[in-house]
Amino acid sequence: MTNQPFFTRHGDGFMPTSVANGPWSPESLHGRVVIGLLAFVIEERHGSDEFVPARLTVDMFRLPNITTPIEVTTKLVRDGMRIKMIEAEFVSGGTSMARASCQLLRRTENAPGNVWSPPNWQVPAPAEIPKPTDPRLGMNGKWETRPIVGHMGSLGERRLWMSEVRELVDGVRMTPFVHVATGADFASPFANAGDQGLGYINSDVTIYLHRLPVTNWIGFEVVNHHATDGIAIGECWLYDEQGPIGTSTVAALAQRKPMTNPPPP
Repeated sequence: MTNQPFFTRHGDGFMPTSVANGPWSPESLHGRVVIGLLAFVIEERHGSDEFVPARLTVDMFRLPNITTPIEVTTKLVRDGMRIKMIEAEFVSGGTSMARASCQLLRRTENAPGNVWSPPNWQVPAPAEIPKPTDPRLGMNGKWETRPIVGHMGSLGERRLWMSEVRELVDGVRMTPFVHVATGADFASPFANAGDQGLGYINSDVTIYLHRLPVTNWIGFEVVNHHATDGIAIGECWLYDEQGPIGTSTVAALAQRKPMTNPPPP
């Protein structure tokens, strides 16, 4: 099916479709859709226009099976005037597979005065970059990319644009928060892949957003990778077509058998 969604509704839960699988095993879910679904449910149950989801942390400690129905539970930890805290759990086959915490902050005015910020990146807009012809890009159509400089595993600067091409949940348009949350897992392979392949599998993702994206293309710029004793940290700055929106940071563990030929972004 063209642009098949990643999930369908299944009673009070969700059922993965065949396109929701990840790169480590065709029988397990991709981390990106686990993160996206947790963000989707958090926003659906607890979001509002007055609040921005400023931080989302997802811990992923098991690989859910693609043939098993999913339940997502949420808990409102704090419902304050300025800060809301939400916890969510991703349950597959009765077993907890991932957990999330989300901090929502009320919109207000910026503090007075000037504060230094890094300059906006100077890159071509997605429409100015020719569409790649390699059918493997975006894991064969799970998403769309426009490479800017470098590529996954290259040594040096790495930047690209990414856009979602399918619904996360059947019949529901992706919101800006769900859009950026679904793509944020890409920070792990983009920052942590090296000249001998992808040797790290990420155990978490933390997204910080000072604003939600207003365009469909999300820009990723690798700004950090360090590893010691098989534990890696990778970080990407995130952009939309109007400028910076936040960051995506991941923790990762070295795999015994690196993915020597990771799919191109």
